[in-house]
Amino acid sequence: MKSPSAFYKPLAIGAPAPYREKPVRVERMIHFVPPHIEKMRAKIPDMIAKVDVILGNLEDAIPADMKEEARKGFIRLAQDNEFGETGLWARVNCLNSPWLLDDITEIVGAVGDKLDVIMLPKVEGPWDIHYLDQLLAQLEARHAVSKPILIHAILETAEGVNNVEAICAASPRMHGISLGPADLAASRGMKTTRVGGGHPGYRVLADHAEGVERSFYQQDLWHYTIAKMVDACMAHGLKAFYGPFGDFSDLDACEAQFRNSFLLGCMGTWTLHPSQIGIAKRVFSPEADEVKMALRILEAMPDGSGAVMIDGKMQDDATWKQAKVIVDLARQVAAKDPEMSKIYGL
Repeated sequence: MKSPSAFYKPLAIGAPAPYREKPVRVERMIHFVPPHIEKMRAKIPDMIAKVDVILGNLEDAIPADMKEEARKGFIRLAQDNEFGETGLWARVNCLNSPWLLDDITEIVGAVGDKLDVIMLPKVEGPWDIHYLDQLLAQLEARHAVSKPILIHAILETAEGVNNVEAICAASPRMHGISLGPADLAASRGMKTTRVGGGHPGYRVLADHAEGVERSFYQQDLWHYTIAKMVDACMAHGLKAFYGPFGDFSDLDACEAQFRNSFLLGCMGTWTLHPSQIGIAKRVFSPEADEVKMALRILEAMPDGSGAVMIDGKMQDDATWKQAKVIVDLARQVAAKDPEMSKIYGL
């Protein structure tokens, strides 16, 4: 780990200074786009207004013989559009692939000033972040990039889960971490082929009662890992995200998984299909009734001290902190989304 005195120093002469405070942005959905497909790139101007982040996917789901075309397509996508308050990210290939170095050098060289975040797959420890951190600083200096490009790690190996706190602390470039359930399941030897979500075999049974059929309840395979990821991220001032939900035909299960992760502390999720965008927007925006109650708590306790009764329930400094989390997020959402601003009355 870098010493505190060196942590925020640029890693290359001429590179922009790292952020001491990350830019505040609403990132409820990171919408994945396959940039090698021309008709998908043509939809980007309309999509920019509908999502919080546009991500060009260069890794999984891109055939090996289309990797270079995907990289070129992402550069065209970035050059041809203005993104305003919508983030522009790229998921590059993993560090042990033959495409990673060209992904980074060509994209930063061509559109470094437009790129907000690089999503790095299969991060196993801080050493992976250190490599990309140094490389980005050199490229930013070489191409006169004016703002630092942040790094978002995907947690998708058992080793990465073991090292998640060290990953979070590895660099001031760290933006956050997403859960990668499919690769993580394989790394752990889990017995599932599903991409995210629950599993009918992972369940608890109701207590036995003679003559009564026992009910069973499906459990969340990812509860522990999401909670561990959230703790590590929040301890280091980063954002935690749920990753992919692969069954586009089961929107109810998709919403349940998104909501579970939101309640555990995730700030957003990936959307792989247009049908998931509205779900992510709804789930990762605080509910209007929750916002109204939180505003009442803050109004009754302006400085967060003491205790008050609201609708027969005690509110104290702990609930004041909970209310502030909700209101702060609602204000961010309202600033980005006029529809939600009207619903919240903000």
